[in-house]
Amino acid sequence: INEFLNLEVAARIVEQWGPAELVVANNVLAHVPDINGFSQACKTLLAPDGVVTFEFQHLLSLVEQGQFDTIYHEHFSYLSLGATISVLSSAGLEVFHVEELPTHGGSLRVYAKRDSSSARDHMQSVEAMLTLEGDEGMWDPGFYLSFQAVAERCREGLNDFLVNSKQSGDLVVGYGAAAKGNTLLNFAKVDQGLLAYVVDRNPAKQGMLLPGSGIPVVSEERLRKDQPDAVVVLPWNLAPEIQAQLGYVADWGGSLLVAVPELRKL
Repeated sequence: INEFLNLEVAARIVEQWGPAELVVANNVLAHVPDINGFSQACKTLLAPDGVVTFEFQHLLSLVEQGQFDTIYHEHFSYLSLGATISVLSSAGLEVFHVEELPTHGGSLRVYAKRDSSSARDHMQSVEAMLTLEGDEGMWDPGFYLSFQAVAERCREGLNDFLVNSKQSGDLVVGYGAAAKGNTLLNFAKVDQGLLAYVVDRNPAKQGMLLPGSGIPVVSEERLRKDQPDAVVVLPWNLAPEIQAQLGYVADWGGSLLVAVPELRKL
C-alpha cells in the first residue's frame, strides 16, 4: 500500500484484511508529521488484544552523547519514553513494556496495547525507564542547555583537524554519504577544499554531490587507489561494521576516525 498511514487508510486496511495481532513501526514515529493521527491509526489497526511496537532513537542518548547530527529534515520529533506515553495515551494506547537497543547510538522499543485490553501485564521496565529519564533531568530545561555547546565543540574539533591536515599535506576523505554526515558537514561548513570526497558503496549515490557542501561521492575503488591518510566515518552508528569493511586502510598507515560527539580514532 503506497500511502501514508492515517485513520482513513487504517480503516480501509481493517475492512479488507481484518485487524492485526501485531503492528511493527521501526524508526517511523519520529518521521510522521501528525504523530497523534498516526498513533490513532495504529490503534485502529489493532485487534482487541493486539500489540503495536514503536522503535525510535532515544532523546536521552541523543542529548547525553551529543548526537546533534541526527537532527535533520526527515525528523519531526525526538522522543523520550515519557513523551511517547503521553502521545500514545491520548490515542487510547497503553505502554506496557520498553526495551533499550543500541541502534542509532541508543534507541527504545516501546510495546503498547489498546487501553481496554487486559491481555498483557504492565512490566517494571516502563517505570524503570521513566525513573531514569527523571533522574537524568529530562524534565528540566537545563538538561538541554549545553547541547549547542557540545555541537560547537564538535564542529571546531573537526575543522581544526581538517585544516591542520591540509596544511600538512595529508589527504583526508569521508566514508558514508548519510543524512547525519550531511548535517555535520554543512554545520561545520566543510567543503571539497577540506574533505576531498566521500566514499559510498551505493552505486546510486556515486557520481553525485553532497547537498550544500558540493563534495563528490565516489566508489570504494577510489579509496584503494588514493590511499588517503585519514578516513572520517560519517555514519558513526555503523562504525564497527565500517571499521571491519575498511580494515585494509591500516595496510598503508591510514586512520579511521569518527567526529561525533568528538573526533577520535577507531
